[in-house]
Amino acid sequence: MYWKETRIKFLALIFGAGILVLGKSIFFPNTDKPKINTFVFPQEVPLGEWQASVAIPVKSLTKENLDSSTQKHYRYFKNNLPLDIQMRYLENFYHADIGVYIKHNLGIESPTVVRQKKEVGYYGVGIDKQTAYLSSCINPRGGSTFTHPQFRNNRFSEDINLNRIMPILMGQEALLDKRCLWVHLSIPLGNSSPEEAYQLLEKAWFSWYQWWQPRFPKL
Repeated sequence: MYWKETRIKFLALIFGAGILVLGKSIFFPNTDKPKINTFVFPQEVPLGEWQASVAIPVKSLTKENLDSSTQKHYRYFKNNLPLDIQMRYLENFYHADIGVYIKHNLGIESPTVVRQKKEVGYYGVGIDKQTAYLSSCINPRGGSTFTHPQFRNNRFSEDINLNRIMPILMGQEALLDKRCLWVHLSIPLGNSSPEEAYQLLEKAWFSWYQWWQPRFPKL
């Protein structure tokens, strides 16, 4: 039932958008201008009990050239425990699968357990080379996602909205917003159990998400 309603909503929006786009092309030709990505990660982001470290160099995380993206590596400490947070702004995250992304870019082969937190969304946790990690995608609308189906469901349920018709027609927004703020938190496992490490990462991630979600880059 849900997918039927979504499909009808999607087809109606496509039809209406098609008519408006045709009218726009006739009466207002050549109004679109190329966009320039001006998003820059802030140098510092507050994170509760964690103490921010000095800026560290950012290594290239990807093995392929992605559409216009920026990245940032943050480091924090608490009781001498280091927490690394890698972020990347992906403007066209067509894969939309974090498991595939971290395998390709970070070489993580170990299994990832997908979890969900109300008012945050989905994320994955795992252990790789004595390092506990948590990885997720902050979406432009809707909760965070880890798998492609989760990301796709967000796009159809959150992006297909009649209130977005004019920005779409003016070329200011895409019908389906495929942008993603990829977040990857990691701490050394040390003498902690995996679950103890996950709890530390989750607490940091929930705070991190609450700070970033309302600050998702504007188009």
